Amino acid sequence: MGSDDWYRIDDLGVFLSRAGDFLRSRPAPHTLALTVTEQLRTRGTGVYGDEAPYFGVLERRETVRAVYFRTPPYRLNVTSLTPEEAGALAAHLAADGRPLPGVSGERASVAELARAWERRTGARAAVRQRQRLYRLDTLTAPGPVPRGRARVAGEADREQLVRWYGEFMAAVGEGAGQRAEGWADARISYGGVTFWEDADGTPLAMAGVTPMVAGQVRVAPVYTPAQLRGRGYAGAVTAEVSRAARASGADEVLLFTDLANPTSNALYQRIGYRPVADFDLYDFDGHDVTR
Repeated sequence: MGSDDWYRIDDLGVFLSRAGDFLRSRPAPHTLALTVTEQLRTRGTGVYGDEAPYFGVLERRETVRAVYFRTPPYRLNVTSLTPEEAGALAAHLAADGRPLPGVSGERASVAELARAWERRTGARAAVRQRQRLYRLDTLTAPGPVPRGRARVAGEADREQLVRWYGEFMAAVGEGAGQRAEGWADARISYGGVTFWEDADGTPLAMAGVTPMVAGQVRVAPVYTPAQLRGRGYAGAVTAEVSRAARASGADEVLLFTDLANPTSNALYQRIGYRPVADFDLYDFDGHDVTR
């Protein structure tokens, strides 16, 4: 390994020993890497399926400058990169020889990586989704508060959580790489989903939160069935889980939005979330890593 190299790591513990301090140095932009690796650490590396996750680190003079990780079948996720680092990463990934369905990360970085991957492999890169990362500032309860109340989901709600997780993944256009049953069990274990429910106990919407890592908690997912949207349930339950996360001691409460959905972006800003950075998800098609 040279003084300025990308190298792949297949062992989660080794990756965290090398990159953990770097990830914790910027908890907000590194929220996805922090929460996914914590999930892998606590639930096992098979949580997303049979294909093992893998990781990578860029070291410059023995200091970590950037990282990537992938939990198949999802896209590669990268931290912030310079154009030169993105070009070097494309060469590293092509030499590694693994199929790469796409990439996600901060907008400028993944745009550079997508262009470098196209040049390197002949792939076609297309933006799948544009997202914005928000951080909670001063929480403001939405008004008027809709009928109903908040309740943390428990074991008796497992079937409901499994069904709604599948519906949420379908609604956002993603395959359920993580098994719905495993997702529900994990969230139930630490009280990680809250319902907004009717007076008779019927769930109307849900909002989840990730476990706290490096002082940050991310709100995800937020879901209301199509027939119940537009009634304020998502705003009410998001405000409640945001309040609870702040009360639990989180320094930063974060969430991602789809920029193609102006309703949710406006809602979260009314609650008190403020923009941090924009992220893009790219799909790659027709790649040939042997070129």
